[in-house]
Amino acid sequence: MRTVLTAAVALTPLQRIDDAAIVINDGVIEQIAPRSAVALPAGAVRRDFSQAILAPGMLDIHIHGAVGHDVMSADESGLASVEEFLAQHGVTSYCPTTVTASVESTLTSLERLARHIENRSNGNKPRARALGIHLEGPFISREKRGVHPQQEIVAPDLKVFERFWNAARGHVKLLTIAPELPGAPELIAAASARGVTVSLGHSDGDLRSAQLALQAGARHATHTFNAMRALDHREPGIAGAVLSETGLTADIIADGIHVHPAVVKLFLTVKGEDRAVVISDGTSATGMPDGRYRLGMFEVEVAGDRCTVDGRLAGSVLTLDRAVRNIMRFADWPLQRALRLATANPAGVIGAKGEGTLAVGGAANLVVLSSKGEVINTFVNGRALRS
Repeated sequence: MRTVLTAAVALTPLQRIDDAAIVINDGVIEQIAPRSAVALPAGAVRRDFSQAILAPGMLDIHIHGAVGHDVMSADESGLASVEEFLAQHGVTSYCPTTVTASVESTLTSLERLARHIENRSNGNKPRARALGIHLEGPFISREKRGVHPQQEIVAPDLKVFERFWNAARGHVKLLTIAPELPGAPELIAAASARGVTVSLGHSDGDLRSAQLALQAGARHATHTFNAMRALDHREPGIAGAVLSETGLTADIIADGIHVHPAVVKLFLTVKGEDRAVVISDGTSATGMPDGRYRLGMFEVEVAGDRCTVDGRLAGSVLTLDRAVRNIMRFADWPLQRALRLATANPAGVIGAKGEGTLAVGGAANLVVLSSKGEVINTFVNGRALRS
């Protein structure tokens, strides 16, 4: 059975198609073009979204959990709940993200997540799909660890990484590391050689250490300005590398709390719509009322939009659709530009082919949005979240 979606606009997101139609066949996009150019298949189910916008499903490459479940400890039911929540907010794929914990705890979490990635069924409801794992720690700076437990931080070690890699069965997509640490360049090179995107973060490193990391294979930066040396005109640090190195992509938490809106705008002005990414850094508290929740092996406290441990920021309760709307507001960007930061760009960072775009032959993972970026409906492999 074919389904035809029609709307005022489709954003691929690189291309804008007015009066658009998308034909879906068995979960795959068969046609995408102006309505006048599409031969509507006989007997197809048609869904018209009138003045709405069709866009690729979003991809969150840095998220620790949601709706009371942390990805490091959640069982299959808990992960399914997280994924259903993500789909409600237009996210159709994601990278479950670890935090620094003991090596043994991390290995257990990686094994569980690898099984989930490999064995996941579609379930009864459309939900986001885990594409691979983001290792945030334990190879990070003690000075810029944020709320990561100091006693569990590990110096960059090829043997420890090998254990992580094996436990994850090769499903590590992204690794955050402090490049100034002894052994970091060697680990960066080894991880990069396996196709892992190495990201600079939780670091007190200077500009030179960042440049050496880029030479070793690093090509991304984690939550720019947070948990890294502050930008200084004489000691620019990794933030300086983010703003000056054209080959470096970087992500940012656009909640207006982690980074001031004016600085978010500066970041976007420099990185542009090609090299900037938005992340949620969401915790298990996302989508929940104020209270205490898990982040890895420790607890965080949520009050309003702030997620903290002993007064220090500890992840967020941001959703990616709200991050896109914030980008529109902070930088005065149109929806099409802002969408790239949550679709095509993060897909490019982790090398996820077929993700973050609407294209013939690609999976029908898409979101229906209002002109303001509000989620109306989400389709995962052609299945609608809302009937």
